Amino acid sequence: MRTTKTILIVLFIICINGAYFAQTATHLREGMKAPNFNLQNHQGKFFKLSSFKGKSPVVIYFYPKAGTPGCTKQACGIRDDLTKFKENNIVVLGISSDSKKELRKFVRENKLNFPLLSDNSKTVLAKYGVLRDDGKAKRVTFIIDRNGMIAKILEVSGVSTHSHEVFEIASQL
Repeated sequence: MRTTKTILIVLFIICINGAYFAQTATHLREGMKAPNFNLQNHQGKFFKLSSFKGKSPVVIYFYPKAGTPGCTKQACGIRDDLTKFKENNIVVLGISSDSKKELRKFVRENKLNFPLLSDNSKTVLAKYGVLRDDGKAKRVTFIIDRNGMIAKILEVSGVSTHSHEVFEIASQL
């Protein structure tokens, strides 16, 4: 009897922990506070989300892998539209699990003019609920308002129209 009770208690604890971790990976919704992070870009400069609070809306776009066709098209679209984002005081940050070395190459080869951040540890990907089973990021964009709240979550369907769609939403904030 005691063994059965112990097993039930252990299973209950495992279920509670499992539910907690499942929730923390997928719990973000529009209107919630965006989780803070402090990540390095390809040059080693740190970017902290909270440093933009009260100043600028922030577009955080997660992408699977630097240098792949879809990710390159998406990044180049943002590069080509960056003037519009800057004129409207909108910050754009790309995040992937790529190393800083991989990001340096990606930035150089595509003349990218905005920060790409390395989440090699995948902690931010997990916080935002975008970590795939293969360790890469899901293609999801979070638009954060000036108060640090999630204004919009977009699952990217078309990489060639992504920048325009994101700009239209972020410029309204």
